[in-house]
Amino acid sequence: MRRRSFVFVACSPHPRTGVSTTARLLTDFHLSRHAPVEGFDTDPHASRYADLFPAQVRIIDATEIKGQISLFDRLLVNDETPKIIDVWSRSYDRFFATVREIGFVEEARRNDVEPVLLFHADPTEAGLARAFALRAAFSDVPMIVVHNEGASPLGVGAQEILAHYPASRKFVIAPLDAAIARALETPALSLSGFLVAPPPDMSIVVRAALKAWLAPIFTQFRSFELRQQLNGAEFLK
Repeated sequence: MRRRSFVFVACSPHPRTGVSTTARLLTDFHLSRHAPVEGFDTDPHASRYADLFPAQVRIIDATEIKGQISLFDRLLVNDETPKIIDVWSRSYDRFFATVREIGFVEEARRNDVEPVLLFHADPTEAGLARAFALRAAFSDVPMIVVHNEGASPLGVGAQEILAHYPASRKFVIAPLDAAIARALETPALSLSGFLVAPPPDMSIVVRAALKAWLAPIFTQFRSFELRQQLNGAEFLK
């Protein structure tokens, strides 16, 4: 039996919530296991995600018909390759309007393609309201709330805020010390490659800190993956 292809939609209606970081981490998670992965960067002006993965990520203008065709037709292909979409905050409304207009979710299910919403939390009431609106619009699509503690800190009430989001699961991305975070901004740094062979000129302190930061993130991704595999296993039905 063919496995489902997952489409991960990393999104937020607000900037600076860590959407591109999540797309990057998910991509490196798959590459670290030598698994195929395909990404789409919907910011045609500052395509940070695409710059990091020129061989795996395409730049798509989701506000134009040509870009929408290129994106959604590819997402509907069940080739068992996970697809990751970095939804630019300025493309957020148009992207999800298109998803509704073309009946993407229904067509995806017919093709054994499973969309997953990765909604990024922020401390605003507006962000929470938009999460509920998205949940209402796509009630049968799995939603995971992502809290990037460095990009969008929620303060001492973080757990209470996250508990209000309409999602059954959450991913937490811990903050990094500023000196360590700067290492991530190096365009040539591949996190999947780093896990196999860290750059020889990288400080041993930075190496240790990056590995300690990545480990729980990748564990969360793997836990989700295993859960989905179990949910889809024939012998459990």
